[in-house]
Amino acid sequence: MNNWLRKNPAVRSVRVAAADLNGQPRGKRIPTRFADKALEDGTRFPFSVLNLDIWGEDIEGSPLVMDSGDKDGVLRATERGFMPMPWLENPTALLPIWMYHDDGRPFAGDPRHALNAVLKRFKAKGLTPVCAVELEFFLIDDSGRKLQVPPSPRSGKRRQAGDILSMRALDQFDNFFTELYDACEEMDIPADTAISEAGLGQFEINLMHCDDALRAADDAWLFKMLVKGLARKHGFAASFMAKPYPDYAGSGLHMHFSVLDEDGNNVFDNGGPEGTEVLRHAVAGCLEAMQGSGLIFAPHANSYDRIVPDAHAPTSVCWAYENRTSSIRIPSGNPKARRIEHRVAGGDVNPYLMLTAVLGAAIAGIEDAAQPTAPITGNAYSLDLPQIPGDWKTAIDLFETDPAVARIFPADLIRNLVMTKRQELRDMTELSSEEQVEIYLETV
Repeated sequence: MNNWLRKNPAVRSVRVAAADLNGQPRGKRIPTRFADKALEDGTRFPFSVLNLDIWGEDIEGSPLVMDSGDKDGVLRATERGFMPMPWLENPTALLPIWMYHDDGRPFAGDPRHALNAVLKRFKAKGLTPVCAVELEFFLIDDSGRKLQVPPSPRSGKRRQAGDILSMRALDQFDNFFTELYDACEEMDIPADTAISEAGLGQFEINLMHCDDALRAADDAWLFKMLVKGLARKHGFAASFMAKPYPDYAGSGLHMHFSVLDEDGNNVFDNGGPEGTEVLRHAVAGCLEAMQGSGLIFAPHANSYDRIVPDAHAPTSVCWAYENRTSSIRIPSGNPKARRIEHRVAGGDVNPYLMLTAVLGAAIAGIEDAAQPTAPITGNAYSLDLPQIPGDWKTAIDLFETDPAVARIFPADLIRNLVMTKRQELRDMTELSSEEQVEIYLETV
């Protein structure tokens, strides 16, 4: 028996799960006594399972379904191995997996493989990206017809307004956050600072920077799963929806990254506040691919309610030093920590695809020694700048045709995601905004 399972004899069942294109965990439940087989030989399910729509339905006309006989792929364990699922009542283990063909080739439609392919381009140049993510989410009472903030377990009262960096807001849900941090320790997720945010019942937790971008994406994917599961254990919902409340700020998933050379030096650091030419090349790549990658940063119907002016989410293609109205921000501080903050993505993204889009754009800019436009100053919302796609259809069309996207993502993944999103776009038009919220609330 596997060492982890041997050390955790109370575990009675195992979940094996991979991320589909929407970031949904897809997999199986296996009795613990058969878990070694899944670890050694892998498990099997159809390639099409990683290409389902948000409802979990097959994609009409997909070549992965009827045209190919809906054939199986083999799913093998990632480097993470077994870990606990602390939000479940019974002791249970999770084994993250990713998909291959029988001949050992990575399945091009697996989002984790897409990120791994981009990281190989960094490695070929002797470079290693160092990544950290900031995840915003809402705690929500969804027991009635109207979404609202859960009552405080301490006072029984509901906070009816946003409360930025409020100690009181954090203390009201102290039991939840204490258990959340304990669970992150158990799952080896590097949760750092927590703050309250501008939305109703909105919070943000940062994950520590990591020199393994695959692991950083794993951490974000696992963290979202954990927060949603643990919230239900405490009697309310947690949601990474981009915009559950129309009159308050939405949730983002901001990404910070620097790049190290083979000697461990930050190639963005020139000792001053402006950063190096390599930083400018990476910025240029991110700007070039931003419009085409809009579908990655805003993948759902509700995502576009967040991308509006003056709502703490960027709407234009630009960069700046120490400016949170821009889509690309270069934070100030110690030059040794010089980095890029990519601020476009909503909390509802697939972390694997988001990191692929950002790092793939950055390495393309570095490969081309591209030069960015001049950094902006002042309020980006008031400037005449190229715009990030503001509607779902436009974002889908741009993702399908943009040459910058084709340099980042495999053609099969582009096709699969476009077919998925066009099916969702068609079906979402038949639903009310309330029905859409019900679908997205805990799914994304």
